[in-house]
Amino acid sequence: MKKHITLALLALSAIANAQQKNITGFTEASAAKELQTEQTFDASLSAPHIGETIKELSAYPHNVGSPGSKAVAEKILQKYKSYGIDAHLETYTVLYPTPKTRVLELTGPTKYTAILKEPAVPGDATSGQDNQLPTYNAWSADGDVNGQLVFVNYGLPEDYETLAKLGIDVKGKIVIAKYGRSWRGIKPKVAYEHGAIGCIIYSDPKDDGYTAGDVYPKGAYKNEYGVQRGSVMDMVIYPGDPLTPGVGATKDAKRLDRKDAVTILKIPVLPISYHDALPLLTALDGAVAPRDWQGGLPITYHVGPGVAMVHLKLEFNWDMVPAYDVIAKIKGSEWPDEWVMRGNHHDAWVNGAGDPLSGQAAMLDEAKALGDLLKTGWKPKRSIIYCSWDGEEPGLLGSTEFAEDHDKELQQKAVIYINSDGNGRGFYNGGGSQALENFMDEITQNVTDPQTSVSVYDRRKARDLVNASSSKDKKEILDRKGGRLESLGSGSDYSSFLQHLGIPTLDLGFGGEDGGGEYHSIYDSFDDYRRFKDPEFKYGVALSQTAGHAILRMADADLLPFDFRSLHATIDKYATELAELTDKMRESTAIENQLIKENDFTLATDPTKPEQAPAAKVEVPKLDFSALKAALDSLKKSADKLAVTWTAASQTTVNHDKLNKLLYHAEQQLLSDGLPRRPWYRHTIYAPGFYTGYGVKTLPGIREAIEQRNWTEAQEQITVVAKSINNLAVYLNTPL
Repeated sequence: MKKHITLALLALSAIANAQQKNITGFTEASAAKELQTEQTFDASLSAPHIGETIKELSAYPHNVGSPGSKAVAEKILQKYKSYGIDAHLETYTVLYPTPKTRVLELTGPTKYTAILKEPAVPGDATSGQDNQLPTYNAWSADGDVNGQLVFVNYGLPEDYETLAKLGIDVKGKIVIAKYGRSWRGIKPKVAYEHGAIGCIIYSDPKDDGYTAGDVYPKGAYKNEYGVQRGSVMDMVIYPGDPLTPGVGATKDAKRLDRKDAVTILKIPVLPISYHDALPLLTALDGAVAPRDWQGGLPITYHVGPGVAMVHLKLEFNWDMVPAYDVIAKIKGSEWPDEWVMRGNHHDAWVNGAGDPLSGQAAMLDEAKALGDLLKTGWKPKRSIIYCSWDGEEPGLLGSTEFAEDHDKELQQKAVIYINSDGNGRGFYNGGGSQALENFMDEITQNVTDPQTSVSVYDRRKARDLVNASSSKDKKEILDRKGGRLESLGSGSDYSSFLQHLGIPTLDLGFGGEDGGGEYHSIYDSFDDYRRFKDPEFKYGVALSQTAGHAILRMADADLLPFDFRSLHATIDKYATELAELTDKMRESTAIENQLIKENDFTLATDPTKPEQAPAAKVEVPKLDFSALKAALDSLKKSADKLAVTWTAASQTTVNHDKLNKLLYHAEQQLLSDGLPRRPWYRHTIYAPGFYTGYGVKTLPGIREAIEQRNWTEAQEQITVVAKSINNLAVYLNTPL
């Protein structure tokens, strides 16, 4: 793979343009000054210092609500102040459950009591500390249940379809699912919808254990006792404090009764290691699991139900705890009420060296470098606000409560929110508002990859080229003028800014060569990070440069570098996908119904036994996409016209205030009254999927209605999305 990527890099370097001399949004004179500022900024960054910060902040457990969390927040606060940046704590009061009772027992046909504990390992200085949060899933229900065990593969909707074909119903039973293929909270959600009374989630060694590589501490991968803690909050409905949806969780905020909080699950859920999973899976009988369900444990996987009986008992402390957001601000010299915002969370499930402190340390080094610039007399034109969030792990608590508390002010003043989270060795990854694609291309073409000494842009493009599945895809990558920003779902602190408030957003990081199994375990430690994730902390510097240059350019740009032609091209692509999706569904439905009519069905498990023909599916109607197409045509014209206006304005030194305000408020035109059944999510272009969690659904109102075969709602959502795109098109034509 490395050889192929090297060859791809050589090919790309042969066709690459020379590095820029001008910067979009800057005059020739101001561009020269900006590049010099960036060089001074880069000189202040330090890989060893980033490593020292990771070690310092990961020295003890610091989950939200713990003494360690407050200590880490106060350390970060003092760091900002020591850099010469005004900083303060904003504290929110949030609900947060911690485990009081955890019992998992195999009661038949043999007896086994799960140990539910991760032991200390040699060479990891923090793995045996006190005050480690036990292995659990936050926002599980309290419960004491007994039932037959059923293996449900990854616990996705399609897995239950497979079970149904096998004649297996999980109603009244306890399911065991593998981690992976979706966000963990989807697994108990789908289990509950199918009538299960409890859910166990385990990490299979085929995914991130000994099948993937040597296990910790010898290698990076999950040992037999490692457990992935994590939230199972139904945050595809809304993230943040479950008791204060839509409003900041201030001390005196009006709160729901806990029983009325719809994002708290209704059945008990527990994560376990593959050490504890093996006796449970071994006890299963019934049908042999399908071939693609088989995992990496040394057994034949069966589905059940049968003789395997399980007892699961969970009780939680449902406490109100403080969440400490650290907010640091450098006031702008010309436009103090235009905010360039940067964020990364500081709370962890345990020590959190990789997640989140690798990103937090890189962000703090950015702030330190900005402090050094301030000492030279430099001042940003726009205000820069650094945010170290608390409570991200249980459900984006700190960032969501801040965003809801300051919603009107943020929608008025926030130019951009730039997020990061964990960071590691490898390739640049960027997602966010596609009107910023050209902006990020310019930045990433001028940040050097620490391993290859080419730009992080070229290295990422080389990987995409090598991984392309067809010659057509390869040609498209080579012909593409710029990179792409991935559309954002959920899973980190950008969600409230983008999907609730419509603020232009970026999510940045590096990775791909930092694989392992430490995620959300006690083994996410400094010793693990320095060995397997980013040993010399050089990708911390790469993140600091990438995000730091974005901050500097947004803060000092004469004309903000938004290009809505890229956004139009992206939305148009998604609309085409939806039209093609309905066409394929119509064809496949017609074929299935024809087969049903001919009674051509047999059981997959026994071809000699005819299966009762299922009911015919409702035919897929011809959805009318004309309103969406017309809206996209209008957006293209508006985006093209605005690009001409922008170019003309960039060649003058007149006041650009009105144009700049129009540019950074534009994304808010894509907000609606909210998605069906989850109105907190207001962005019509991006949302986390109802059954994918972190994974994005683009044009979500339309797409998910189609996937659920709700044709009336799909047509209604086409109208809703078309209206928001028309709103943007009209807005971009606003006279200046």
